Amino acid sequence: MTNRTRRVRWLLLVIKLTAEPTRHRVAVWRELRKVGALSLGQGIWAVPDVPAFADGVQRAIALTERAEGEAVTLEAVGRGLADAVRFEAMFTAARQEDWAEFLADCGTFEAVLAKEIHQTTFTLAELEEEEQSLGRLRRRYRDLTARDVFGAPAAAEAGERLRRCTTACEHYAERVFRALHKTPQDSR
Repeated sequence: MTNRTRRVRWLLLVIKLTAEPTRHRVAVWRELRKVGALSLGQGIWAVPDVPAFADGVQRAIALTERAEGEAVTLEAVGRGLADAVRFEAMFTAARQEDWAEFLADCGTFEAVLAKEIHQTTFTLAELEEEEQSLGRLRRRYRDLTARDVFGAPAAAEAGERLRRCTTACEHYAERVFRALHKTPQDSR
């Protein structure tokens, strides 16, 4: 438990949509998952009442209203300290899962770079693709950091892993540029 546990206010969203067409429910579900909302049950979601979640909550409400559904937003705090601690732990566990996925994505990125180096695939097109992949990792890291208001344990490891990915990509770029600027005389 942190000192913030007692002071954290939560937004509870109660979303009601018709069963058909399912695309509306899926769109709202995706938006709430994207922003890191905690699913508490059928159509009930929670996020800490902090600015990092405001835009996503508004988008989910707008999607619900466009689908002619109902959205109710409530402010809440734990009834007691145990409830507050439990809610914080549930939210942190969800962020821990997000970080685990991020770390797996970093591992995939590093493996792809290692494969390209092993196969001596030193082209600008491949470098551009890897730089785009690194950009996606950076954006995801930024988004996860904004949502991780309680500090999940894997966050520090994720920051270090992203630095390693960045360094690996820089080394790959150096190899690409060396290969591209190699003259026929360098081969002898």
